Amino acid sequence: MMRVGFDISQLAHQGGVGVYTQNLAEQLSKIADLEMVYFYSSLRKPYKGKLKNVKSYRLPPTLFEMLFNRWRNVSIEKFLGPLDVFHSSDWTEPPSKAKKVTTVHDLSPLKFPRWSHPKIVSVHKRKLKLIEEETDCVIAVSESTKRDLLEISKIPESKITVIYEGASFSDNDVFSEDARFAGEALEPKIRGFKEKYNLPQNFILAIGGVGERKNLKRIEQSCKDYNLVILGQTLPRLSMEELKLLYSSASVLVYASLYEGFGLPILDSFASGLPVITSNVSSMPEIGGEAALYADPLSVEDIKEKIDSVLGDKNLREELIEKGFKRVKQFSWEKCAEETAKVYRRIMK
Repeated sequence: MMRVGFDISQLAHQGGVGVYTQNLAEQLSKIADLEMVYFYSSLRKPYKGKLKNVKSYRLPPTLFEMLFNRWRNVSIEKFLGPLDVFHSSDWTEPPSKAKKVTTVHDLSPLKFPRWSHPKIVSVHKRKLKLIEEETDCVIAVSESTKRDLLEISKIPESKITVIYEGASFSDNDVFSEDARFAGEALEPKIRGFKEKYNLPQNFILAIGGVGERKNLKRIEQSCKDYNLVILGQTLPRLSMEELKLLYSSASVLVYASLYEGFGLPILDSFASGLPVITSNVSSMPEIGGEAALYADPLSVEDIKEKIDSVLGDKNLREELIEKGFKRVKQFSWEKCAEETAKVYRRIMK
C-alpha cells in the first residue's frame, strides 16, 4: 500500500484546475493499492465534498504560498503525516521527504506574463524553480504543455509525462448519443434553464475569463450577426448540472482562445452533442482532433466564416456532433487516474 498525499486546495476555485482536481481525486480514491490523504486549504470556503481522509485548514492560500514556496521551513508531512508520494497543486510546492509529482496545466503566466497579474507571475516563477530542483515527475496535461515546459524550464524530457484529462462531467454522467437525440428527458430541462436565465432560442456559446487569453473581443466581433452568450460574463458561473444544460442548449461553441494548456470546454461540448469551433494553435487541435473546426484566432473573418458554415450546413453540423461523441470517448478520468497511479509506482521503484 502506497501512501499518497494530494493537494486539493484548488477545489476552492472554479475553473479547469478545480475540475481536474475533483475528478482525479475521486478516481484515485478508488485504486486499491493507494492510500490517499488530501490536503485542503481555504480561508473562505470550507471543504464540503465527499472525499475521505481530507485534512482541511481554514487558512488563506497566500499564507501557504509563503510557507511552502518562500520560507520552506515546514514540510507537508507536518499536515499529512508520513508519505510515500506527494502530488502538488497549481499554486504551492511544499518541502517533503516523499517522492514528488507536480501537474502543470499551462504556462500562461510565464509564456504570456502580460495576461496575468504580476503577483501570479512571481508565484509561478518561484514554483517552477522548485519543480526544477525537487520534483521527480511532472505531469503535463497535453503535448502542447510538455513542449512549453521544454521551452521555458530546465526540466528534462525524461521527467515529463503527458496524461490527458477527461470531460468536466463525470464518466458516468456524459450524455450518450441516444440521450442527446431522443431528447425526451432533456428538452423540458433545457426549456426551464433558458427561461431561468432569459436565454434566446438559438445562441452561440463562448467561455469567459480574465485578461486577453480567451480572445473575447474578436469572438464578439465575429458573432455580431448572432446571439452570443458568454459563460462567466453574460451568465454567472454555473453548477455542473446547469453547465451540462448550457452546453446542450447552445447551437455551437466558439472557443477561439489564444492559448490553452488543455481546453476542457472542447470535451464538454463533444460530450453534450455541441459542435465546436476552436483555434488552430496551442493544445486545441491536439484535444479536438478531427471532431472540431479550426480557425485562426487572430482573424475575425476566419472565425465568422467557420460560424456561418456550422450554422448554415445541417450535414456539417451533424457530422461534427457524431465525431465529437466518438472523440470524447478517448478521454476519461478513470484513465487519467490509472496513468497517474502508474507515475506514482514508477518513481517509487
